[in-house]
Amino acid sequence: MIASIHYLFDWVIHPFNSFDGLTPANQFLVAAVLKIGIGFMVLMTMVAYSVLVERKVSAFIQDRLGPNRVSFPLIGSIPILGPFLTKLGIWQPLVDGVKSFLKEDFTPGHVRKIYFWLAPAITMIPALLTVAVIPFGSNIGSQQMVIANLNVGILYTFGIVSLGVYGIVLAGYAANSKYPFLGGIRSSAQMISYEISMGLSVIPIFMLVGNLNLSSVIAYQASGAWLIFKQPIAFIVFLVAAFAETNRMPFDMPECETELVAGYNTEYSSMKFALFFMGEYSNMIASSAMMVTLFLGGWTLPGVSPSALGGVLSILIFLAKVVALMVVFIWVRWMVPRFRYDQLMNLGWQRFIPLTLANIFVTAVILWLRAGH
Repeated sequence: MIASIHYLFDWVIHPFNSFDGLTPANQFLVAAVLKIGIGFMVLMTMVAYSVLVERKVSAFIQDRLGPNRVSFPLIGSIPILGPFLTKLGIWQPLVDGVKSFLKEDFTPGHVRKIYFWLAPAITMIPALLTVAVIPFGSNIGSQQMVIANLNVGILYTFGIVSLGVYGIVLAGYAANSKYPFLGGIRSSAQMISYEISMGLSVIPIFMLVGNLNLSSVIAYQASGAWLIFKQPIAFIVFLVAAFAETNRMPFDMPECETELVAGYNTEYSSMKFALFFMGEYSNMIASSAMMVTLFLGGWTLPGVSPSALGGVLSILIFLAKVVALMVVFIWVRWMVPRFRYDQLMNLGWQRFIPLTLANIFVTAVILWLRAGH
């Protein structure tokens, strides 16, 4: 342990040192700590700038400018670069983060305080835990670019994702107020309904791959076609269910402003309020990363041998695919009107569940015929 801590400090000063001087256990520990730390920083940066991209995309769709006023004192004075970055709104996430920390953290007197404080954290944590099993690149040296390469990665993912509903339900219950409570109840019904569809949609994927390990899914696609071409129905169902699971338009019933003021987060302020939105965007990123892994080849490219992609290049390819899906999430929000609640539930129970069951049956028959029976 002491050797591992010493190595971490040495790595900060000399980042290209090798692991040769450490035991295998310490190598694993150091690599895990580095991947967790760097992964967390990348995820939080993506969350911050996803909010900026959403504001700029919505401004583009609505024919306005979006954030373009915040200037950084030192860089803002550079003749060309400063105004250009300011116009892009590049400093807006930094200002929003500082604002969230500095605003008054007000707790209403009528709330159930323990649950009220726990709910934002319970909303945020599952999204962070989900990313741990997603392979985000090939290898750098002897280290796989995945924090935890579990043989039951998909089961772990759905087990953790199912915990996300508790944060929103708890927020609605803890607020001790009618509109937040209605938002929490709506969320529990919506997320449970579409979680079933999402889980059923990926079963044909693992029937084809024959393994629950997410790295094996990527290897299967690298040796053939992406699974979006073999399982288009599964991809469409998973994509729509991801919108419902993340409470995004057109499925934002839990925080429907026109009906529920702001839904489950009505009574929250300051950083607790911000954590709900950080959780939403973290879940969007995790859902996008899962779709890239399951359907879009992960960090691989069609016609390119995985061995030809270096560790850093494979990570960049993976991130580019995730960003593309994030733009889809954002674009749909500003282009598709909100569903009625009965339409939302009917789509999940009466359309998607029968469709995914039929897809499982057809896939099983095809595999049975290919096996020569």
